[in-house]
Formats: sequence, C-alpha cells, structure tokens
Amino acid sequence: MDLATILGIAAAVASLVLGFTLDGGKVTALVQPTAALIVLGGTLGATLTSVSLRDFFGILRFIGVSIRRRKKSPLDVIDVLVGLATTARREGILALEDRAAEVGDPFLQKGIQLVVDGTDPELVKNMLDIELSYIEERHESAAQIFEFAGGFAPTMGIIGTVMGLVHVLGDLSNVDALGPQIATAFTATLYGVASANVFWLPIANKLKRQHAEERLTYEIIMEGVLAIQAGENPKILDQKLRAFLAPGLRERRPEKAGDETVETAKA
Repeated sequence: MDLATILGIAAAVASLVLGFTLDGGKVTALVQPTAALIVLGGTLGATLTSVSLRDFFGILRFIGVSIRRRKKSPLDVIDVLVGLATTARREGILALEDRAAEVGDPFLQKGIQLVVDGTDPELVKNMLDIELSYIEERHESAAQIFEFAGGFAPTMGIIGTVMGLVHVLGDLSNVDALGPQIATAFTATLYGVASANVFWLPIANKLKRQHAEERLTYEIIMEGVLAIQAGENPKILDQKLRAFLAPGLRERRPEKAGDETVETAKA
C-alpha cells in the first residue's frame, strides 16, 4: 500500500481541523450534513454528466489504484528482459515461447509472443505503440474524472452557500441568529474548496504520476523486446535499459535483490 496518499490526505484534513480549533472554533460547527449533501451530490452528479457511466462507476477502483503500491520496480522488469535475452541467445528465439507464459505482465507477454511468432520488428513496434496508446487513454480517463470533480466541487460549494444565504435573508426576524446561520451557509464553500484541494485534485495528480511511472516501464519493455528480437548481447541490453532510469535508481537495493518476476499494475 502506498501510504503517501493516505497520510497526505489525513495530514491535510488534520491540519485544517486543528487550525480551526486552535483559533477557538468547534469541530461540531464544521459538521453540516445538508452542505455535504449539496456539495458531494452536486459534484458527483456534474461529474457523471461529464464522463461515461462505466468510467464513473470505476471511481472507487481508481481510488484503490492510487493507494496501491506497485509490486515491481523497473529494475525487476530489466532483470526479466535480460533473462529472456540470455535464453534467446543460448537457445534461440523459439525457446521464449515457454517463458512467455510465465511472464506476469500482459504487455510484455504480448511483445514476446510477437517476437516468437516471427513478426517483423517494425510491426512489433507499431503494435506495441498502439497498445501503449490505448493504455494511456484509459489512464488519462481515470485521472480526468477526478480533475472534473475537483473543478466542480468549489462551484458546488458556492452554490450551497448562496442557497444558504437565500434561506437566511428570507427571514430576518431573528437578528441574533443571523451570524450562526451565515456561518453555516459558508460551510458549503469550505466543503467544496477543501474537497477539491485535499481529495479530488491530489488523487488526479497521483494517478498521473503512476501513469508516468508505468509508461517508463512500458517503454523499457518495448526497447527490451526489440533488442531481444535483434539478438543484442544481454550485458549490453542491461546497460541500455538501465539508461532509462535516473542514475540513483540504476542499482538495486540489497534487500530487493533476487526477484525475477514482473507484474506491473494492470491498466
């Protein structure tokens, strides 16, 4: 589990609440079910209008993706590719057919199968490029849902506040209650702005970051598959693929050595 997402949201909420209470406010003053209903319901409704029904009902799954730590690093992928290159160099390309079934990542498995089938290198590259473009489209759609929600939430908060003020100004007979009622009305704005900047937009940014990391992994796989097809030396291939990574990430930490399986996050 990626604790950064959970800890980040928790720290943001705790800071807001703590700052409010330290200034003399009461936590109960922030609990307004009607304001929450207006902001959350309005945000989800507007978001549903903006996306497909299938994408909308994937929100919970996408949240799960944002807090799930990737099981394998790019170095694991490189180890697998170098191992496949070694097998191909010693036993021939056809020997990879049995190994392909053991690979956990569908993208890598497809690339290896294309090579085993004797597909032209240019066609292999084109097919993997097409596959990657559709993966990118799906990932971008997931992040876009949260961006939409993050854009709608503050506006829904303002709408909730205006509705509250309309209610307050419609009855000015009790002057003493005006202050608390206006404060309650502005809670909707707080909910809208806070939810956008504490939850919706951060989740969108996390999904984008995860996509960028996965794209790097897929680019390494593409380069590795084409190099295996070309019969490149495994040692040279290892150095080439590590060049995709930042200098500080090119060497494996001792406690993570010895794992030669690969299972990148499913698109």
